[in-house]
Amino acid sequence: MTNSKNIGPENISKIKSFRRTIPSSAALIQGILTGNRSSLARAITMVESTNPKHLSISNEIIEACLPHSGKSIRLGITGVPGVGKSTFIEALGTRLTSLGKKVAVLAVDPSSTVSKGSILGDKTRMPELVKNDNAFIRPSPSSSSLGGVARKTRESIILCEAAGYDTILIETVGVGQSETAVHSMVDFFLLLKITGAGDELQGIKRGIMEMADAIVINKADGQNIKQVDLARLVFTKALHLYPPKENNWVPPVISCSSLTHDGITEIWEMIQHYITDNQESSYFYTHRKSQNKYWLLQTIEEHLQRQFYQNNKVKHTIEQMIQEVIDGKISPFSAADKLIQLSKEK
Repeated sequence: MTNSKNIGPENISKIKSFRRTIPSSAALIQGILTGNRSSLARAITMVESTNPKHLSISNEIIEACLPHSGKSIRLGITGVPGVGKSTFIEALGTRLTSLGKKVAVLAVDPSSTVSKGSILGDKTRMPELVKNDNAFIRPSPSSSSLGGVARKTRESIILCEAAGYDTILIETVGVGQSETAVHSMVDFFLLLKITGAGDELQGIKRGIMEMADAIVINKADGQNIKQVDLARLVFTKALHLYPPKENNWVPPVISCSSLTHDGITEIWEMIQHYITDNQESSYFYTHRKSQNKYWLLQTIEEHLQRQFYQNNKVKHTIEQMIQEVIDGKISPFSAADKLIQLSKEK
């Protein structure tokens, strides 16, 4: 790591100038394909940008990287805030890099509904992994898009794969619809739980339990081990209440300690077993194809919505229509139909 004391004012000025310069798509593509982390980070910034000038550049980058993608294992990791997702990801990522894996972590940081800002503190919560040459950590603000992951994380996965990362870890915000969005872009979906947060059954929600490919009870250390063993029994029994998965996989309940790394190796072996079984049965590939279809339809909806709200006629009329709906002069359905017809006019 560079010591900031050794960087003179002239060099600082050059760095600032470099960061302000928008690199060409060709330069970023070349950097990504050679595994340059700076190019990868700047390309993801382009993908996340709402600036119309960056849209064509990001599209070029994604199209060029697409043939070099698809060869990773994509893992989604979710759990309520405070469950220890970042610590768990650092423990798992450290284990994977020790096995020669290249790990990319796409961590979604909750955005404030008031200021719209995010702390983006995931790197500080993964102090060892962030220094690892075989790891790339990218915190991104959740904004307002399906809990923060649906809009741009899908494209970021493609760029990370093209840069040579063979294991992609996606951390969800842990609230709202983020779990559904992550589930639709990963090969394995892991639900992280803890004990001591009230009645264990309170944490069992039908939707998230049905999506989970495994439940991992974190913080199995110290005086908490007995409670963890009890929670394992509760969750194991609860899983039998749900219908079997399409691939006939029975989600296991495993305990671990992210601090001592106990159980981390077993979790990775379980994930590998799952991936191998699905690849041999072809479910792995059909599942990815269905995900591609899903994201095509989602992207169409997003583009149509953006075109609608950017239409000048709609912009000039929508506030009036909203007021008429509030005043009861027109139904929401009629107002919507009029605005849609207005957006189609030349």
